[in-house]
This record gives sequence, C-alpha cells and structure tokens, in this order.
Amino acid sequence: MGLSRRALLAGAGALIAAPGLAAQEAALAALAQDYLRAAGVPGLSVAAARGGRIVYAQGFGIADPASGAPATPDRLFRIADVSMAFTAAAAFALIGQGRLRLADRVFGPDGVLGEAYGDTRGMPFVAAVTVEHLLAHTVGGWAAGDGDPMLAQPHLGFRDLIAWTLKNRPLGAPPGRTFAYSRFGYCVLGRVLEQATHQWYATLMRDRVFHPCGIARMAIAGNTAALRAPGEVAYAGQGDDPYGFNIARMDAACGWIASAGDLARFAGGLPSVLGPASVIAMLTPAPANPAFGRGVALDGRGGWFHDGSLPGTSALVAHTAGGLSFAALANGRSADSVAGLRALMRDMARAAKDWR
Repeated sequence: MGLSRRALLAGAGALIAAPGLAAQEAALAALAQDYLRAAGVPGLSVAAARGGRIVYAQGFGIADPASGAPATPDRLFRIADVSMAFTAAAAFALIGQGRLRLADRVFGPDGVLGEAYGDTRGMPFVAAVTVEHLLAHTVGGWAAGDGDPMLAQPHLGFRDLIAWTLKNRPLGAPPGRTFAYSRFGYCVLGRVLEQATHQWYATLMRDRVFHPCGIARMAIAGNTAALRAPGEVAYAGQGDDPYGFNIARMDAACGWIASAGDLARFAGGLPSVLGPASVIAMLTPAPANPAFGRGVALDGRGGWFHDGSLPGTSALVAHTAGGLSFAALANGRSADSVAGLRALMRDMARAAKDWR
C-alpha cells in the first residue's frame, strides 16, 4: 500500500497511482480541488506518513500564479506558526540531554539569557518567566494580534527587538496564570536555545531536529519574492502583502519553509527523536489552557496538531493517536483557509484506505 504501489515521475513530482488506487486518487484530488475553490488560494501540497514512511504526497493547483507552474509535492512553502512545533522539539531535545530545564528562568542575573537584553530589575513579571512559560504561551502577555511585538519595529534585529519589547511592552500579569498565544515568546525561546547550545538557531535546528527526522531542505524564509529559495512557491496576497513584513526575524516562531512531506516526517519521527518522556511532556495539557501542551495544540483524542497563517500562507501539521501523520500547505490565506485545511485532511484520511 502507499508509495510502494506508486511510481514517482522523475523530475515532475507527480504520482502515478496503481490501478487499484485510481478511484482513491480521484477522490483525494476532488477534495483538494474543492478546498482550492472554497479557500480561494492558488496552490496546495499535502502529505501523509505512517511509521516514518510517506504514504501519500501530492500537489494541486498553482505554485506560481505568474508563471502558471504547478504545485508539486517537492515544493517548499512558508509554514508560519507551525515553526513553533519544531522549536519546541529542539527545546525538549535539550531538556532530555540535561542542557535546559522547563523551570529555568529566562531573564535576570540567574536566567539563561542573563541581562543581555537589558536590566530586568523592577520587572518582576519578566524576571519570573521560565522556559516552560515560553513553550506553553503562558508568559502573561506579548500576545499575537494587535500590538504583537513581532510585527513592531521591523528594522530591528532579534537582540534590539527583545530589548525594545522588554522596555516598551511590559508584561501585565504574572507568568503561568493566563494563556496568551505569543509569537514573540517563541522568538525569545529561539535565543534561549542559542545560548544553551552556543549554536545559531538555524544550525541547532538542523543538527537536533531536521537531520534526525530525515529532513534536508528546510530553511528560514526570505523576506522578498526575490529571496525565495529554489523550489519555493510564490505567495498570493488576498488583501495583504505576503512580502511586506520581516519573516526572517520571526525564525523560531514563524520563519521556516518546508515541504508537506517534511512536516509529515517530523510529526511521525518525533517520538524517536525525543523519546517517550519528552513527548509526554509536550502533550501534557497546560494548566492555563487544557487544549494546548508545550509547543503543540491537543486534539482531545490523544493526538496533536499545529496550524498557522501569515499573509500568503496557510499551514497545518498533525499526528493522530492512531499513528497517522499528515500535513497541508497552501500559498494563500483567506478567512477560513486554515480551518479548511483541517477539514480537508480529515476528509482525505477517511477517503484514503491505504493510509491506515
């Protein structure tokens, strides 16, 4: 079943179904086309894996509206907030090695980052922030949405943005009590990982997460159309500018590009990369939000997922309690494009008998 019964066209990235799978392939294609029409996005790539083996990978629609090039399974897309799941995995890899602890403070004289980003005396809430607070989005502020620090001061680099935020966007509540989804918190977490390993964030992700999962092509996105990576799709703005913000600065929160197959491999490979204890810790509900663990959302049935969106991007990765990993990426965003990806993958899983 799966890819063992298909042949991959050399250089084209299209999958030829064995005769017994023709009806299934047609059903999956019909579901994908329905999604493209409903979401109003140009292109889509989906993948599913079981036991670390890709059982389905296909592209639909258009990768580049300007050229008309088709979306294929090997195309790279921005993965937006799905990046957080990868960053969380790196954090737990270090925790498993004893190089970091959930209880470690982040700022202040006894913090992992010390006072490299400014004097935190007189900032008791900031001084109380721990690694676990960053992972679980329970810092007590710095929430995504209006006033998101990650969208402020686009000319500043990581160091200056963190220092600016500590000074100008003080936390309004003690850490640990409330859930506030924070891209900025994951930007800070990226710097914590760098300090703990003395490696650049992208390098430590390659060494500690990507290579163990068999992932070779993931990279930090470029800010402009001209800085797209080879094989990366073009992004369609639907009332917003997909190239109008500093995505490279959002590295640990929203900055990666990947194929759908990369995401599916990651989801399926997580237990072997981290070990059972770390996976359990990631999937333990956070007291402030039982629907979220530490780095991933929980589906309430023993599985997990993470989705995300940015201008021009919709993304989803998920792993079920039954062991199926799947991912979907689109090069556009609309009001219901992310929710539509969840429904699409649910319907595809029901239609694909050979994924089971």
